[in-house]
This record gives sequence, C-alpha cells and structure tokens, in this order.
Amino acid sequence: FFSSCMSYVVTAQKPTSVSGAITGNFTSPTDKNLVISKSTRFEIHNQTPEGLQPFLDVGVYGRICSMHFFRPTEEEKDLLFIATEEHKFCVLGYDSNTGEIVTRANGNISDRTGRPTEYAQMAIIDPHNRMIILHLYVGILHIVPMNPVTGELSEAFSIRIEEIHVLDVKFLEGFELPTVAILHQVPDKNETRIVNTYTIQQEEKDHKADVWARKKVESGASTLIPIPNPYNGYVVLGETSIIYVNGSKETALSMEAACIVAYGKVDPDGSRYLIGDLCGEIYVLLLQHNANSVSGLKLERLGTSACPSTLTYLDDGVVFAGSLRGDSHLIRLRTEPNEQGSFLELLDSFTNLGPIVDFAVVDLERQGQGQVVTCSGAFKDGSLRVIRNGIGINEQATIELPGVKGVWSLSEDGEFDKYLVVSFVGQTRILAITDEVMDEISFPGLDAASQTLSCCNIINNRIVQVTEKEVRILSCGDFNVIESWQAPGDSAINIAAVNQSQVVLSLGSGKLVYLDVQDKLTEVTTTTMEHEVACIDIHPLGTATRSNFCAVGLWTDISLRVLSLPDMKELNKEILGGEFLPRSVLFTTFEHGDYLLCALGDGHLFSFQFAQDTHALHDRKKVSLGTKPIILNSFTSNDARNVFAASDRPTVIYSNSKKILYSNVNLKEVDYMCSFNAKAFPDSLAIIGEDNLTIGTIDGIQKLHIRTIPLGEMPRRITHHEPSHSFAVLTVHATNEREEGYLRVMDDQTFELADSFQLNENEGGFAIDTLVMDDNKEYVIVGTVIPEPGDAQVYKGRILVFALDSNTRKLNLLAEKTLEGGIFSLKSYDGKLIAGINGTVSLFQLQENEVTELASCGGSILALHLATRGNICAVGDLMRSVSVLHWNEGAREFREIARDYSPNWMTALEIMDDDTFIGGESFFNIFTVAKNSSSESEEERSQLECTGEFHLGESVNKLRHGSLVMKSQEPDAKQITTTLFATVSGSIGVIASLSESEFTFFEQVQRNINNVIKGVGGFEHSDWRSFKNDKRVRPSKGFIDGDLVESFLDLSAHKKREVVEGLNVTVAELVKRIEDLSQALH
Repeated sequence: FFSSCMSYVVTAQKPTSVSGAITGNFTSPTDKNLVISKSTRFEIHNQTPEGLQPFLDVGVYGRICSMHFFRPTEEEKDLLFIATEEHKFCVLGYDSNTGEIVTRANGNISDRTGRPTEYAQMAIIDPHNRMIILHLYVGILHIVPMNPVTGELSEAFSIRIEEIHVLDVKFLEGFELPTVAILHQVPDKNETRIVNTYTIQQEEKDHKADVWARKKVESGASTLIPIPNPYNGYVVLGETSIIYVNGSKETALSMEAACIVAYGKVDPDGSRYLIGDLCGEIYVLLLQHNANSVSGLKLERLGTSACPSTLTYLDDGVVFAGSLRGDSHLIRLRTEPNEQGSFLELLDSFTNLGPIVDFAVVDLERQGQGQVVTCSGAFKDGSLRVIRNGIGINEQATIELPGVKGVWSLSEDGEFDKYLVVSFVGQTRILAITDEVMDEISFPGLDAASQTLSCCNIINNRIVQVTEKEVRILSCGDFNVIESWQAPGDSAINIAAVNQSQVVLSLGSGKLVYLDVQDKLTEVTTTTMEHEVACIDIHPLGTATRSNFCAVGLWTDISLRVLSLPDMKELNKEILGGEFLPRSVLFTTFEHGDYLLCALGDGHLFSFQFAQDTHALHDRKKVSLGTKPIILNSFTSNDARNVFAASDRPTVIYSNSKKILYSNVNLKEVDYMCSFNAKAFPDSLAIIGEDNLTIGTIDGIQKLHIRTIPLGEMPRRITHHEPSHSFAVLTVHATNEREEGYLRVMDDQTFELADSFQLNENEGGFAIDTLVMDDNKEYVIVGTVIPEPGDAQVYKGRILVFALDSNTRKLNLLAEKTLEGGIFSLKSYDGKLIAGINGTVSLFQLQENEVTELASCGGSILALHLATRGNICAVGDLMRSVSVLHWNEGAREFREIARDYSPNWMTALEIMDDDTFIGGESFFNIFTVAKNSSSESEEERSQLECTGEFHLGESVNKLRHGSLVMKSQEPDAKQITTTLFATVSGSIGVIASLSESEFTFFEQVQRNINNVIKGVGGFEHSDWRSFKNDKRVRPSKGFIDGDLVESFLDLSAHKKREVVEGLNVTVAELVKRIEDLSQALH
C-alpha cells in the first residue's frame, strides 16, 4: 500500500540556471576559483589552462541572492559571503586539510514588521572590509560591522533611508568613510530615477546624505557600476545612455535602445567593462582617461552570446558568461574579428535547462524508459531538451553482421586502432578501416578457420590470438606467426583471459594454465580448481601493465576465487549464492580504489572493493542490470576508466564522488563490445547487438543525458501526438516589432520541422493537448489568448482543433471557436475537452467538426492549471489554490465538489490519485490536499484537507506523472508511483509515494542525519523545509527530503555509524535501502 499523502521528494537534475558568478582565491592562496551560484546551490571551479575544472558542488538551505569574495588582512585566502532570499547570510571559508567548507559566521536579518523590497534583494561589502550592507526591506539598510583585520562581524544595526523603490546600491571608492550610491525610482507618474550618495557613520549608527549632488538619470536606468581607484565615481547604465559621474564631473554616452542585464569588470583599475543586454549582445565599455581622470566613454560591440545574467572576466581574455535563460558559455575575447565579424570565440558551453515552462514524458525509443522533453529557455535562446536517464551512443557506422561470438580491436602502430577481429562459430574474420571505408582482409598468421576466444595487441609490437586449440603470437609487421602454444592432448581451450603480457586459459574440468608472453611464449604454471571454470579475468589494476591477480568464477558452488600470479595460489574465496552461474568477471580501478566485478547469468552484478595488500573482498553489493547474461569489458572515456556491461539492458558502470554509478545506454541489446580508437572513428566503441556491428562514440559519462534542439524562439507548451510520432509545440517568435505565435509540428526522433501554423496577430498559444475521440482518431487541441494592447484584462481567445496526418505530419484546422476570455488551460476529458477561460471552467465536445459547450462552472479568479482523472477535474487558480469539479454524464451537470480555502497562488497542479492532489505555489512550496470522501458531513466533504507541505526552494512550473528510469521487469520488484516536476531554475525532480512503514523509517533517517550534520552556513534544515509564504510559516509535513536522505551515502564511515543508531539497521543495510530507492527513482 502506497499513500499519496506520504511523499519522498528528490532531485534528478540540479538547478542549471546561473544567477551569479565571482572569482577569487578560495580553496588556496594560489588557486584561481570561479564560484557560480545556481538558485539553491553554488559550484566551485578551478581555472586551469585546459578550462574550468569542477571542484565542489554545494547545496545551501536558502535561495542565493548575493555572493561576494573578501579578504581580511590576516587571511591568506578569500572568504565567501552569501546572502539568501530568506534574509539570512553567512561567511564561509575552505579548510584545505579536511577538504570541507567551514562556516565562519552567520546571521539572520529577518524583520517581521518590515515590508520586503519589491525589487531584488541586495548585499554589498565595503572595499576596505569595514562593513556589509544589506537592502532587504523598503526604506531600510541593514549594516553589519566588520573588523577589517580579522573579518569578525559585529551586531547588525539598521538605518532608515528615504528611498522607497531602490533599484541598485553600491559602495564607492575614494572616500575616507564608507560611502554608498543608491539608484532609486521616485514614486511619481514620470517614473523619475535619481542617484543619491550617503556616507555611513558607523559609530553614530546613522548616515549623512548628499555627499554629492543628487543626480537625475534616465527613466530606464537600472544598474550602478562603482569605479575603483584611481578614477573613482560611478557609471549608470540606462536603456539609451551611459553616464559616468565623479562628484561634479560627468560624461555621457548615447546608445541604441537596449535592456542591459549584466556587466563585468575586465581591468583592475576599472578602465574596461563588459556589458550584456537582453538580446545577448556583448559590448565593451571603455573609460577613456587623462592621467587619473575619466575624459570620455566609448562602447564597442563584440558579438552575440546567450542572454547573460553574469559576465565574469577570468584571465587571459577568457570570460564566463552565465545565463538564466540559455546555455552558459566560456568565451575568449579576440583581438581580431572572425568571419562573422564577432570578437567572441566560444571555448565551452554549459547546459542550462531553465526556465522549463512545460514538458512531456514520452518513451521515444520504445524501450520502456521515459524521456522528458522540455520547453526550455527564453527568446532566441529557446530550445527543446530531450532528457533521459542514461548514456547515448552516437552511431558513426553500422553493418549487418549476424552470428558474432566476440569482437576485439587491434592496432598496427600502437597509436590508432585499425582492425576489428570478429569471431564466429568455426571462423574468424578481420575488418580493416581505411579512410572511413571498412574492408575484409586476412592475416597470413591468423587462424581464420577457428573461433577466436580472445585477441589483442601485446608488448614488443606483437598480437596474441587464442582459439580452441592453440595460442598464437603474430608479428605486427607482417602478421606471420612467431610462436605458438598448443593445448595438450585432447584438451580444448574453452575460456581465455589476456592482457599485454599474460594469458590464462581454461582447459575444462577445472584446469587452468598460466602463460607468460612478456619476452617469449612460456608456460609458467598450471592448477586445477575444485569445480568447472565459468569465467576468468587478469586485467591489471591501477596503472600497472601486468596483473598480480587472477579472478575466476566457478560452477557448482557459484563462487568467485582470487588467485595470485604467477603461482596461481588461491588468495580469497567468495560464495555468491543463488542458482545462476557467474558469466563474466573483471578487475578494474575507479577513481577511489580497486574493484572486482562479477556478472551472473540472470542479469545481476556483484561489486566488491578489492584490497591488493590483504587480498580481501569487502563492501559487497548486488544490483540488477537486466534479465540476461552480462559480459563485462573496460574502456576509457575522458581519461577515466569505465566498465561496459553488455546485456539486454546495456549499462555503463562508472565512478563519481567515490560512488559506483550505473547508467543505461540507449541501445536495446548488446552482446559484445570493445574499445575502437580508429583514426576515422576516434574514441569510439565497436558494439555487437541485434545482428549488427555498430561503431559509435559515447556521450559524456553522466547520470542524465541531455540533447539540445535549438529553436531560436521560445517554446511555451508541448504535447506528443503518438499516431504521427511527432511533437506539437506552441512557440513565441519575437521580432523587433512584435511577437508571433506558432504551432510547430516536429518529428519525435529527428525533431525536423514538419509543419507550422501561424496564429493571428497578437494571439498567443497558452494551452495544448491531444484529444482521442470515439473513432480513435487523435486530434491536437490548442487554447489561445488574444489580449488587447494596453488592456490588463483578456476578453478574447480561441479553441483550435487540428487533425494531424500520421504519414505527412501536416496540420489541418478542423474546427475553431472564439470565446469571451483567454484560454489559459486546456485538457482532454473522456473524449471531450475542458478549458479554463479566464475565471470559468467550461466543458466542450467536438461533433461534426464543431466545438459546442456542454456546461461551465465559475468561481475562479484565473483558471491557470487543469488536471483530469476519470470524471473529476482539478483546477489550479491564480490565487485561490485548488478546487475539484465533477462531471455527471447522466445529469449533464458540472459542479464544484471540493475546494482548498488556503490563499495559494498556484504555479503547477497534478492529480496523484482519486482523492489526492499536488500543487506548486508562488512562494517556492509544494503541497498536497485530499478529499474527505469518507466523511458523512457535507461541509467536510466540500473542503480539501492539507495533507502535506514542503518548501522546495524552487518555483515549479509543471507537474506531470512519469518516470525517468526503466521500470524493473522482475516480478518481485516493487513499482513506485512517481510524479515529475520541472522548475524555473532548470531543475527536475521526482515525487514518489511511499508506504506508511517506509515513510516512517525514512522520516527517522532524516531526523538522524539532521542530528549528525549541519547545513552549510549554519542554516537549519527544518527552517528551510518549513512551508512559508507572506502570511505564515508551518513545519514541513507529509514529505521526506530525498536529497538529505541520499547525502547519507557521502558521509564518512564514522558519521554513517552515528546516523544508524536507533534505526535497527546496519550501515550496509541502510546504504542498500537508500541506493535501491535512488535507482528506482532517478
């Protein structure tokens, strides 16, 4: 029994939108760090000649609004100041010895009587480290005094200011006392904007106004840039002008209208700044000067990037351009323009899914695994993103090749692979790659009339081939046989393991032979195991070229043995248990240690950490990777060793953050694989599966694979049309003059545009779904909004019904209906369609290509979200939370049966089961409400009861049923109901329904973890997850924080033991329960 009222929330994709970035020396005095803020997280990167190298990814119990580096006199490294939207702040340092973030100070500036600022919260640090100023509430500056030598903070005090609508505040240099400039808007009809300057008098806890004369600036002014010594003063960035002010001196520059959204200092003296606008245009602002005085301004266009939220100059002409609305970029400033006239050179790109405004969950590859297709980005940076759990193989070449029993790559010169040795029953063939052409050839010394069991390059420019009867050594020069070793008597070789200088063979009946091929082919040792041998491996560990160990899997007792080389003495024995034989075994070294992997015939995989000194196997774990036998092979990607598990559910096994991770591969079935680094196909894999040989490159090894389809316009809504295998997408194409709305049809595999339908002038598509009628035809239905210019209320919209040809993918408009209100939401509803028309929800039917209204129900302010299940419809209102409507077919009655009377401003809605509904609201919370169906009281049945509340810290734009993982086919595997959510910051999460016993258990785990570890910055987890809006704060209930629970896996052994106290489970048992749940969800 799983309850929708007991939920487990976990992040599958962390936030990707970049809100800020700063540089400094945080991790050491010599490290050049780039720190990037992404909503509730910050990332620390090291600047290296090879690019940005990720160093730490840190979660914060708060939404980061400001970040600054500062360095008190006594410090060797920079300290990091962070302020959050929850009116808290902290000062962080980095302990190089422990590798941990250390909280140096923290504080809470919350003021229940204060009115929060309507514009962005701001925090600034005095250039001489004398104080921190925070602007969080209207008419108030909070001052936190600081000791400039030690960095120690004193008790904060507040100063009242006359400015109500503060747009920006910055410290100015060149003054003896701390001095700030404040850009604000005067509350008049002209929207006048003025810059005031104040000196902060710390001892008097007051301020002195008008250090410089008040400066009136253009009404589009939004940003202040403080200019450092020796020039001092400030620059005001407007929409049509840029002004430099230093006391009574000023100089101005006119420019074409632009909405400036980011700037970054290039030179320490402030003589050059990078500026970026909403369209992604990047400029350099030059302060022309004579001696120490600014004489003029000059603005030069450099080129186009994604719309930046931050422009951070790193070094040597390299800039990090972070973005909230598109991918972030690492760019180099060129001294000469390229062919397109741009002075920007793209060095690297960082995927950003945000903002995600809608998504669909579809099994595109028909493998039983859901993929999420998101509407991401804004304006010209709009795109579709295809997100799936796993790793993609990008096919370079495919040929039909049935009956293969093994494949190995060979090199001719030691640098690039040139040949593929392919084994069949009773024969071996050689495929040669020359200039992307594959031809079959022969080697004079290779036994082509036998099945090859193993083949590889060995030292001294030679090749080894193992067949059932012999081991042959060939020269790489002429490919003739140099020497060979025959199986004795009537024996036959049935299993072979080889590396660059060693060979171990199984001759049946448990007999093993060890051959050394370092100098010449020599039989060294033989031994007989107590049972028949099932599999062997002698891969060297670490950076060694020879192996000191041999792993052997045995029949009968289903065991794994570790033997020493060269004497083949047994060092360790591990009984695997069960009924299925070990089919493949592999030694490998991941980033944090040596491992021995053993795969069984039923698709299960055992992993053990292996200690070379004691020969011990420990940390035994078992996972299911499929249902058929697994063949293991190692390969290298991005200089990291990984393992490919070939089976009916092929998987890449890799290591990250000292954990073994498993990612599915986008192939249906793989029998064999090998690395193939050919000149024509560098860093590729050769894969045998489904009677084909495929050569392909592998995507970056990561948990989620993200494919980008750039649109050049903003996608707003998406639905999948199964009969035509296509997506229908509502988009907004922005030009300089206006915005145009379109319905686009795209192939669901190639995403090629198949058809388009342009909406009317000023008409925007706000809702889309598919409608299946009684004739089983599936139509595309669209809801539009037609606003009148200058009118806040929408009085007109249309419902459009399209037929979509399953062959040509062409649209045909069958029916349209104009209504008195905007259609903000639209869903199919048991062969009918239901629409949110302003504050009314109406039910329609499609008959004879005509849309007719059946019934309607009012009571909403703005029905933004609809969700349907059976004969009920849930409505998410702009500001009146959730209501439930019921359609009585017999009585032809459509009425409200229940409502949540909380004043939640809804951002997303979904129905979890017949009685439970989940929603996201505008204060970054999610919550669940339930019907009291069993109550005898009509009043109680009409009220939705709040069963769960949780502060997510992210703004949820969409909730939808679905899963990112392939559902297990095992009969005893528990199936967990999941709902996916997507957010403005680009994060994707999973909400799972737990049983009561599981919820109680993980709730205790959550409490124990909170007792053992504290949040970064000293922020409390319980405070962070409490449901909070502008009216109230209540403790979280009905939800488990899965991110916190999964953090247990990263704790030290000592802290893990502390957490399990009182749980009645061992550390190993808790690790397994958390890992099993994690793999079932994301």
